[in-house]
Order: sequence, then structure tokens, then C-alpha cells
Amino acid sequence: MLRIEFHTQNPNKRDLKNIADKINQGAIVIFPTDTLYALGCLMTNKSGIDKICKILGKKEKHTKMSLICANISDVSKYTVQLENDVFKTMKRYLPGPYTFVLKSNNYVQKFFKNNKEEIGIRISGNHILQGLHEFLDAPLISTSLNTNGEETYLFTDSDEIFETFGSRVDILMDGGPGSIGESTVIDCTGTEMSVMREGIGSID
Repeated sequence: MLRIEFHTQNPNKRDLKNIADKINQGAIVIFPTDTLYALGCLMTNKSGIDKICKILGKKEKHTKMSLICANISDVSKYTVQLENDVFKTMKRYLPGPYTFVLKSNNYVQKFFKNNKEEIGIRISGNHILQGLHEFLDAPLISTSLNTNGEETYLFTDSDEIFETFGSRVDILMDGGPGSIGESTVIDCTGTEMSVMREGIGSID
């Protein structure tokens, strides 16, 4: 595994570009967000999506994956048309520790075995991740970094991440200690928005 440490507020652009080039070519990456560390690849990397599921020991349909987009304007490329109230809510809370579950469009569905009619959308406030978007060919598809046993164990320590996943993942973007909290998940696929999970993102 290639491990590169980043300044959390001012990440090195040359390193970001080098990593983005590898992701664009198919690399699997672990990266910090404004919540937990995440495991991901380029959205268009179908074999990468399969590999992520195998790393976590899950079937694709049981792996909760989200698209991490650069900004609100990018979201419309991957979802059905947003209702006005949904757009305003997303604009209010993003970037931040929130996941909005939306109906995916046909373009997104073709990269998944089960067509994935619904997709989580995130726009992270993490500066490392924001800088990476500048050099990526498409959004990242990702899931929280965890293992499943009797209880779900969530990784926040970059040294432990390196020791655990070093032989199975191509790149670790080390942004120091990760958050211990998950994102707040808001379901926008029905007639009214509803909170599916309360995380560290507050809802007023």
C-alpha cells in the first residue's frame, strides 16, 4: 500500500494529483472524510466496486455505497431530477457530514450488478477530499471503512488502517485521526424527506 500523509487544511496538490491519476487508472483508496475514513474507487470502476465488496466481505447489494461529489451542480449528473425542496435542503447542509439518499439515473445504475435504483450522495467538507476532486475523472464511490463480526468495528486510526488493510488496498491517504461519528442520513426518495440515521450532522 502506498501511504501518503496530508496536511488537513492545506494538502499538497502534487500528491493529490499523483493519487488521483492512480485512482483514474483503477486504484482502490482509503481516504479521510468529515466523518469516518472511507474505502472507495472511481465510480466508473466496476471491477473496483467488486473488489471493495470482497475486501469488506459483503455482497454488493448489502454494501451501503455513496457517491462523493465535488459540489451540488455535479449531483444532477447522477440522479433523477431533484425536487426543489430537496435541492434547497442539500444546498443548506452541504458540504458537511450528511448523506442524502436519492434516486439514481440510468448512467449510475449500469455500473452496479443490481442496478442500484437508489444512491447515497455526499459532498464532504474535508479539505483533502475536496482537493482530490479537482483531478478525478468522476466522483468516488465509497463506503465507510469497517469490518463485520459480532459488532461493527469502525476504523479511525491511520496506523491501524495501514496494518489491517495494507495488503488489500492500493493507497492510504493519511489525514490523521478520523472522526468517531457517522454521517446523518436523509432519505429523499419518498414524498417527504425523512431522517434514516442520526449522525454527527445536526438537523434543525
